[in-house]
Amino acid sequence: MIRRRLNYIGFFIRLEMLCLPLVAFAMAAWVRFGSGWIRLVTTDVDPSDYFGLLFFTTIVWSVVLDQSGLARFDILFAARSSAWAAFRACVVTYVAAMGATFFYRSASFSRVFVAISGAILFLLVLLSQRVARNILRRARRQGRNCARILVVGADDFAARAAGLLLKSVVPCAIAGFVRLPDQEVQVTGAAVVDLDALEGAVRGEEVDDIVIAIPPRRLSELPALLQRLDPLCVPVRAILDLGVGVTFRETLFDFDGLPMLDLRATPSESVIYLVAKRGLDLVLASLGLLVLAPLLALIAVATRLSSPGPILFVQDRVGLNGRVFRMVKFRTMRTGDPTENDTRWTVPGDPRRTRLGRFLRRTNLDELPQLFNVLKGEMSLVGPRPERPFFVQKFLHDVAQYNNRHYLKVGMTGWAQVNGFRGDTSIEGRVEHDLFYLRHWSLGFDLKIILLTLWRSFAANKNAY
Repeated sequence: MIRRRLNYIGFFIRLEMLCLPLVAFAMAAWVRFGSGWIRLVTTDVDPSDYFGLLFFTTIVWSVVLDQSGLARFDILFAARSSAWAAFRACVVTYVAAMGATFFYRSASFSRVFVAISGAILFLLVLLSQRVARNILRRARRQGRNCARILVVGADDFAARAAGLLLKSVVPCAIAGFVRLPDQEVQVTGAAVVDLDALEGAVRGEEVDDIVIAIPPRRLSELPALLQRLDPLCVPVRAILDLGVGVTFRETLFDFDGLPMLDLRATPSESVIYLVAKRGLDLVLASLGLLVLAPLLALIAVATRLSSPGPILFVQDRVGLNGRVFRMVKFRTMRTGDPTENDTRWTVPGDPRRTRLGRFLRRTNLDELPQLFNVLKGEMSLVGPRPERPFFVQKFLHDVAQYNNRHYLKVGMTGWAQVNGFRGDTSIEGRVEHDLFYLRHWSLGFDLKIILLTLWRSFAANKNAY
């Protein structure tokens, strides 16, 4: 019953969200071309071009919905978070759609139409979320069509679980609690029966679902509990709490008949990360190299003339899943012992820097050749900054959860960097921001970091020596 209702709610919310671009385009078309509110410069409008744009926008929107979580019912009740998620989703969708039209030269689209449809889409998302929130809240408040749940467990863990069930999206009512052997009763609000008397007590009672709420130390009792619950012929769920540090993301899957539970799943394993993020990297890195080619050539010549040595500096760095790759940068220091560069931070007034290198490091221009690393797939535009193997081994023992940052591709810029953690700064602060990025990754978050990087690149970086 719980799962069925969640599936129903999720299906209708997703269907509603998928239809919003069509509604937004229809309303924008009426305002721009049919209402007379905005005077047309030309009447030569081919509807087929706009239907093509709608088709592509809807495809992008469906992908963004999954990544942003807008189609999830649990985000509905976080009004501020859902509004920000809606704004990011609309921005990502329209940036991708307009980026695609850059390569489609056979048609031109009204910029006013695009702006109006984007604004309408954002307002429609907020309106649909508000309507859905009100419907679900009314259903829960009135207690209509409640799912009656029998909670297996009667300790404080079961009490907390029951409280969360009563506050859930699906209207629920607790039909009773089942006390397990050696459990102290700490639940209230419904009858408590012993496990041995369960079948007789429940017979004749209406129970839609059974939820097993037992602490981690008693998980070994699950097979025996399932056997005792089998005669009731009611769907059985289990609440899993495996402790701090264990997160779930599409956790249960079948691997050739072998059921597996992800305990350390990461965004880098998701389709949206593998396809959409890689596509964004390829498009933006290619455009960046095309646009910046004259600047790259100028910096290369200046580096060659400023001091003897190679134009590019190549160094081992640690990337995704701890793999070592060769990262390239413009050389900013005089040639010397490679071992020293691999094991030593750059410090203020470092005598190894060239005059040009000082400028390149403070403006981040020395990192532009890393666009080639992005094209090769060794790096991403956004991610935790890659570190040298020597320091990775050092920080593994000194900083908690340091290696978790390697669950994602390393990047040219990242959440830690736009918040000032670059160069010889707090490693703990850097890791804290990298882990925040790991937990909250999305394409919208990536675009936000890229925009912040471009904005702050105009200011000198005081930590880039």
